[in-house]
Amino acid sequence: MSTTIDLASRWLGGSVLAASDESFGFKENLLVPGDADFTPGRYDHRGEIVDGWETRRRRFEPGHDWAIIRLGAPGIITGVEVDTSFFTGNYPPTCRVEACGVEGYPSPGELADEGTEWIEVVPESGLQGDDHNVFAVSDPRRFTHVRLSIYPDGGVARLRVHGEVVPDPRDWDGMTIDLVGQEHGGLVVADSDSFYTSAQVLNRPDRARTMGEGWETSRRRDSGHDTVVIALAAVGRIGQIEIDTSHFKYNASAEVELWGCDDDPVPGLDSPRWFPVLSRTRLQPDTRHLFRLARPSTAIRAVRVDAFPDGGISRIRLLGAPEPSARCHAGLRWFNALPPGQARSCLVAEGMSDVDAARVVAARPLTEETVPVALRTLLTGRR
Repeated sequence: MSTTIDLASRWLGGSVLAASDESFGFKENLLVPGDADFTPGRYDHRGEIVDGWETRRRRFEPGHDWAIIRLGAPGIITGVEVDTSFFTGNYPPTCRVEACGVEGYPSPGELADEGTEWIEVVPESGLQGDDHNVFAVSDPRRFTHVRLSIYPDGGVARLRVHGEVVPDPRDWDGMTIDLVGQEHGGLVVADSDSFYTSAQVLNRPDRARTMGEGWETSRRRDSGHDTVVIALAAVGRIGQIEIDTSHFKYNASAEVELWGCDDDPVPGLDSPRWFPVLSRTRLQPDTRHLFRLARPSTAIRAVRVDAFPDGGISRIRLLGAPEPSARCHAGLRWFNALPPGQARSCLVAEGMSDVDAARVVAARPLTEETVPVALRTLLTGRR
């Protein structure tokens, strides 16, 4: 199973902030979750209706077209897919992808400022029409935005930015979070069956709108049960469990049982290292169930959810608090992965001088032992 997700996904809150042109196809189409769908011969006042982002012909106009995307979940990019499905005579010959890491919520104008540190992650590369063009990325830094440039113009159906979520652990301090949430870095790592729909949707931050947006397995004809394993974003203690069967009216799982472990790597499904978190509990169809534990669980790195005997679950959430050691690890990983400009701005915001901030950034990667005392709370969560 994949260890990455689409960081730009609309499910996570990704957005196309701006584009140089969208005369024939809206820029927002780039992040539509589903595959592109095109019916020839359908026209509106712009021309033929396309399911993608399409710019006008530049002809003798210099330059190229571009679109700026805010990632729904900042992280380390491992690959970019530039999907030109259905664009055959009007796809761009080449593309280029840059990324940046910035604090806050900058406007398109601020991102276009010369001071923004745009870093090339995919050099100008050739594209094929009506194809899924995939480019590997090896840059280890954490990014918040990407800029897709196409040369000189044309149409792109979808943009996917695959990678590993690197959360900002400052958002965790003093808070209870969904420890398996995709936006924090939780990841579905194994499942017994994804016949109808993928188990990868279980820890998305949204609510399922239909049965098709949940996890549905095939009908079992044996005495077994289905299972999914989710790695937590951070080792933590669970206080409340949510099992949501919304929209599964006649085929919801009848019962669930939860197990936890603190092993790294996560053990196999039959390992004796799994310990009970929630005993076998009955579920109702089309219902959002909340189970509050009598006391927070012991520290957990991953959970195994056994669903009896099969059926469907829309979402799983585990509300709790990260362990102090996990907060420390997450803080150092986050800071060490920031692009230099963003790292310096974080330190200056903490009251550090530009000179001292530059010195700390140059000394990365920091460890718990080398973190300056003034930054200990920021980077490790410890005073």
